Amino acid sequence: MDWRLHAAGLAAEVAHPGSPWWDPFRLTPRHSLVERWFTPSGYGWTAVDGPADVEAWAAAAYSNRTLVTKVGSVHADLAPPGEIVVGHPTSSSTEPGLVRTMLRHAQLAPGLRVLDLATGSGYSAALACARLGDDRLVTSLDVDPYLTKVAAERLDRIGRHPAVVTADGTGELPGTFDRLVSMVSVPRIPAPWLSALAPGGRLVTTITGTGLIITADKTEDGGAAGRVEWDRGSFMATRTGADYPPALNDLFLRSADEDGDTSVSPFPVLDVQQAWEVWSMLSLAAPGIEHRTGTGDDGSRMTWMLHPDGSWAHATTERGERTTTVRQGGPRRLYDLLEGIRWLWLEHGELPVYGAKVTITPDGETTFCRGGWSATL
Repeated sequence: MDWRLHAAGLAAEVAHPGSPWWDPFRLTPRHSLVERWFTPSGYGWTAVDGPADVEAWAAAAYSNRTLVTKVGSVHADLAPPGEIVVGHPTSSSTEPGLVRTMLRHAQLAPGLRVLDLATGSGYSAALACARLGDDRLVTSLDVDPYLTKVAAERLDRIGRHPAVVTADGTGELPGTFDRLVSMVSVPRIPAPWLSALAPGGRLVTTITGTGLIITADKTEDGGAAGRVEWDRGSFMATRTGADYPPALNDLFLRSADEDGDTSVSPFPVLDVQQAWEVWSMLSLAAPGIEHRTGTGDDGSRMTWMLHPDGSWAHATTERGERTTTVRQGGPRRLYDLLEGIRWLWLEHGELPVYGAKVTITPDGETTFCRGGWSATL
């Protein structure tokens, strides 16, 4: 494989010759860090072996897309050939363009100590090493011992030697850092992150269930202050075990038998997770909502909202119609929250969530505010 030619093509897509990221992307062999990955297969995933088809390997490794490397507790490296694995993605080699966005927001510079949270394939750590020019300044951390072991071995083979640590990224961190860049999302900023940041240090992360990239610089009181960037980014949620908790299937099935409160919405069904502003704002108002969508045999569009507290909503827009029939139950009316956000969107032409000011207390309490709107996690 002439990987340098492929890497140059990727560099041209996500950077430019005058960018400090041009050489890191051009000179990092991503394929060496991602030898196997999963592709969707019906209702599950099938592992693809890169070395078995070098052309497909090069096309995937040097595309600007995320490559899923773990589903549930099954690593692509260890998946039985041809067997379909069912579950949610739990690790990946992130889309290179998004990796660049996160590292760019970190404002890396020679001499700065960097913590790369969520090692994954090791690609982001490799890029950070290339950018800083000193591998000793980079520490990469992941909760999964297989990932850290394999990533460290593969990084070593390509001549990169960051410290690779197995630990819970929301717990105590292994040192003090000038930059903390998280390639995994968190429900709120963990207090240990702030403790591990050096004075004036910067953190970059995303918030679980949103498309929000947060940048914040450490303040004298031990907290941090910054903003929601205008870029969009979404990552898998942080986890403490091999897999995520089970989906809310019981609540989904139970809601089908409950009458709930019925109403009519003037809006058609919305695929909330494709409407990033709406999705992000809703997740700040009610963190933890699980969204599902579907299409009926008659062409009707449906959406479900499920919450761990037992709240649920089911909405249907019949084919050719614009209004929606809504059923909802449980302690909160989730669809009412969504409706309020959609009205705000129509009234103002935007939502205040992107560009919002972010204030973080030393214990991790995170407040967003813009205009007259605010939300606290």
